[in-house]
Amino acid sequence: MSAVALKSGEPVTSQRRPRVLIVDDSSVARAVIERIVGESGRFDVAAALPDAATALSWLTNERVDVMLLDIDMPGIDGLTALPDLIEAGGNARVIVVSSSAHDGQAASIQALALGAADTMVKPVAGSLAGHFSRTLIERLTRLVDMSERSDAMVVEPLPSKPFGKVDLLAIGASTGGIHALGQLLRALPRSFDAPILITQHLPATFMPYFAAQVAVLAGRPCDVAAEHMRIRPGRAIIAPGDAHIRVVKTSDGAAIRLDRDKAVSGCMPSVDPMFDSIARVFGDRACGVVLSGMGRDGLDGARALSKAGGLVVAQDKATSVVWGMPGAVAQAGVARAVLPPEVIGRLLAAGASA
Repeated sequence: MSAVALKSGEPVTSQRRPRVLIVDDSSVARAVIERIVGESGRFDVAAALPDAATALSWLTNERVDVMLLDIDMPGIDGLTALPDLIEAGGNARVIVVSSSAHDGQAASIQALALGAADTMVKPVAGSLAGHFSRTLIERLTRLVDMSERSDAMVVEPLPSKPFGKVDLLAIGASTGGIHALGQLLRALPRSFDAPILITQHLPATFMPYFAAQVAVLAGRPCDVAAEHMRIRPGRAIIAPGDAHIRVVKTSDGAAIRLDRDKAVSGCMPSVDPMFDSIARVFGDRACGVVLSGMGRDGLDGARALSKAGGLVVAQDKATSVVWGMPGAVAQAGVARAVLPPEVIGRLLAAGASA
């Protein structure tokens, strides 16, 4: 597979530095962010533009690897423009950099749900330095490095017949996963009543709003996991940001136990403990889905679930923001199918109604 490329066909290589587009209505912010990115020595600033409309026009003839996008802009705001910018930008990843992107705020979750790879808080004018500079370059570097690594993976999508009925659906995701999760959940009809467990890499402050959004997307109640919470049909449960979720048997079914031990992947929460526990409790009656995300979290748990006879499905490369987590599962030969999120949802729905 080729790396992310310009329209001219030039791939991202050690000879070509990743190109960054800055979209911000503040001339001060544009100048300072341009200096931070340019002086890093790792990236080239392709352009620094004042609004989304100008960026959309510019992208008709140009390609970049990453966009840094403000939200609060005149004309088309960043959130409204985000889906169009992603489409116009091809394989470009978007990091929302905005004073509205505080942890737990609706704007951050909305940006991630619309397909942003990451969000950052933009400090007030005059303080765009120090910690912000280091964090911005760290996040840009990590995102580009993981994207290039996932571009090097070669695994063809694995089509599948309609899945059989499952008694529990567990979904793991990270970078780019909220957008993919929305696509999957919207494909599930209300008649799909298997409990849904979700581990999404997010800070604890995001979780209340994230749970509310999942409830809307899934068309069913959604709770942030708590100790001893019962797992019930027709409901969704998300891992809190400060604990893994494990499933244990109870006299009347199954319940949640919270685990704060360090995971092998280093993630908190981690997908592995969730998958490993459903393998023990539900076995071949469970399905584990791995969506877009950096790293390899979920691979060990997916192996355990597959060994127990459970269904393991991974998001395909073409629709993933970063094909790290699903790519690791696909390359390990653990996934029974590698598909776009909405197709996964439709096949799960077909299995439930069969």
